[in-house]
Amino acid sequence: MSTSESILATARERAPGQPYAGAVTPEEAFALLQSDPRVKLVDVRTNAERDWVGKVAVPESQHVAVQWATYPGGQPNPDFAAQLDKLARKDEVLLFLCRSGVRSRHSARVATENGFAQSYDILEGFEGDRDEQGHRKTVGGWCKAGLPWIGA
Repeated sequence: MSTSESILATARERAPGQPYAGAVTPEEAFALLQSDPRVKLVDVRTNAERDWVGKVAVPESQHVAVQWATYPGGQPNPDFAAQLDKLARKDEVLLFLCRSGVRSRHSARVATENGFAQSYDILEGFEGDRDEQGHRKTVGGWCKAGLPWIGA
C-alpha cells in the first residue's frame, strides 16, 4: 500500500459515519499534496481571509478557492457546488480547508452530495482553535504544524 493509500485509509477510519470520505490532519494533507499532483486542496475560506491572513503554499495547479460563505456578511455561497464543479473533477481527491475545521466539514459534505466522492475534511483548519488569549495559529492547524504558507 502506498503512502497516499495508507493516509486515505486512515482518513476513512477516522471519520466513520460522516457524510464525506474521511478526515486528514494538516500534515497528512500536505503529504498527500506532495505525493500526488492530482490531489487538490480546496480552500473554502473567504477571499478576505486568504488575502489578510494568508494561504497555503502549494502549487497553483493543486489549489482551488471556493468560498463557503461570502464576505462581508458571512452569507452562505449559493453557488458553492456549481463553482466547485467548474474547478475540480468528480474523480479527484479533494481536501477541504477552512480556518478551524468547521466550514471544511460542511463543504466536504456538500461536495460529496454533489458527486465528489473523494472529499476529505482537513482537521484543525488553517489557523486552528483559539488559545487562552483568543489568538489563533498556536493551537492546531496548518500554520501551527509548520507547513508552508504565505502570509498576508
